[in-house]
Amino acid sequence: MAERNTELADFLRRARARVDPLRAGLPADGRIRRVPGLRREEVALLAGVSTDYYARLEQGRPIAPSPAVVDAVARALALDAAGREHLDHLLGGTRQRGRPAAPSVQRVRPGLHQFLDDLDGQPALILGRRSEVLASNALARALFTDFERMPAAERNYARWILLAPDARALFLDWPDQARTVVESLRLAHGSHPDDRGLQELIALLLEESAEFRTWWAEHGVYQRTHGRKHLRHPVAGEVVVDYETLLLPGDPDQTLFIFTTEPASPSRDALRLLASWTATSRQLETPEGRAQHGG
Repeated sequence: MAERNTELADFLRRARARVDPLRAGLPADGRIRRVPGLRREEVALLAGVSTDYYARLEQGRPIAPSPAVVDAVARALALDAAGREHLDHLLGGTRQRGRPAAPSVQRVRPGLHQFLDDLDGQPALILGRRSEVLASNALARALFTDFERMPAAERNYARWILLAPDARALFLDWPDQARTVVESLRLAHGSHPDDRGLQELIALLLEESAEFRTWWAEHGVYQRTHGRKHLRHPVAGEVVVDYETLLLPGDPDQTLFIFTTEPASPSRDALRLLASWTATSRQLETPEGRAQHGG
């Protein structure tokens, strides 16, 4: 509980420091601002609560605000949907009460493995709540890295993008992609603060990555719903892929990522080239393929 209260206090302080008082609609009062963002009393004013109440909330005191108050504070702090969800988790998870405990080990149904394999023209993968790569199709492994060849403990998207040199080389927009991963882990940590595997991953990244330490301390949160990645691939060249995410029925902590390219674009041609190269490489791995190619 003490750790959760500390997390809540840190998140609220950093959130109000990011709010521009003029954009929030507050008139200039002539006082010198010694810290960026909103003062506590200004957040309280915008949220329609007393300054003492908000101060106790930011201090991590054991109080239980109503959903209406949480929404009001979220609006005052200009939180997006991910920030609102994170705040709710840190306040005790009013939306999580009654939800079954998350399984310690997540597994993908056989039907989903088949679904990914059938998407042979589009990269696709499934991530768990710790960003572990639970499943991927051949084109996703060719586009990013072959997660299946990694030791099971290292088969993690966050670990790979933050620690692997090949990930830094692959993403032309690596800082943006890596920061998004950190903020997604922050959101997951708020939802599952007692997840030992997630705690161990965070401890490893704090030790091994200076960028992770910086971004983690900023306490930003992000929900990956859709987006874009810019890559320089060793086979396909420069590729821009867009992704959409879907939460999978039966396990809301499993997320399906499907990557696409714009029609009639150089990136679409590059992805087709990569798909052809991947199919040829897979064929050469079979005895029949090696025989056909003189192997």
